[in-house]
Amino acid sequence: MAYRLAGSGEPLLLLHGIGATKDDFSELIPRLAEHFEVLAVDLPGHGSSPMLEVRPTVAAITDAIIADLDARGLDRVHVLGNSLGGRIALEMATRGRALSVVALSPSGLGLPPERVFQGGLMTAARIANKLRNPLIERMSRNVVGRTALTAGLRALPWRASRRESLSVKGGFAEAEGYWSMLWDAILWDVPIGMPRITCPVTLAQGVLDMVASAQTVRYTPLIPGARFVPLPYAGHAPQSDTPDTIVELVRRTAARAHATT
Repeated sequence: MAYRLAGSGEPLLLLHGIGATKDDFSELIPRLAEHFEVLAVDLPGHGSSPMLEVRPTVAAITDAIIADLDARGLDRVHVLGNSLGGRIALEMATRGRALSVVALSPSGLGLPPERVFQGGLMTAARIANKLRNPLIERMSRNVVGRTALTAGLRALPWRASRRESLSVKGGFAEAEGYWSMLWDAILWDVPIGMPRITCPVTLAQGVLDMVASAQTVRYTPLIPGARFVPLPYAGHAPQSDTPDTIVELVRRTAARAHATT
């Protein structure tokens, strides 16, 4: 899979959500690279990463990421994930491959009506970005266009950078296998094994998240020692809504990993 590498120190893996790319973290990467060796990945079928040859379930996507880490000689890594990326981060933790996890609005624990609602939003986002795909590059060059591209994901979409707004092009507009990933990795996904997690976990969700509803806080009693943090003035993908807070959450959660070893 395609990666962007930056910084030095302990490895920190960044996992975006469905419909985005590694550029969704573009403004966070330089800040995180001051403290970690950052590995930002394009999930299968997104950006520059090819589709999986099997059904893109959470388990299969996690298998592919772990295989890449093994090829890089990496065992356990700190993980920051958003939405589907947060769900995959927790799956890595159940397998003992995470030193610590910060999961921003992880998917997986939606009730049936919430899954229908989320599926409808993701369907609308796919169709809208397919239709405006020829205009995305031009839209990303000004604050009005960037606001339009990231509205619904960010609570403060006008703060999104050009690279962040362009992530919808390699994601919602052009991601291969989008529908199968939406079906297999989000709408039908049921997390198991959460009580097996032994690394520090911070669960965070924007209070203005219109996509994931109350899914995030439901993980708290399932994961030993997990902490839930609400993010004021932040949406479903809060990377540019509250960047300083996210960096601090990653640093503090990683520090908890060292305190328990």
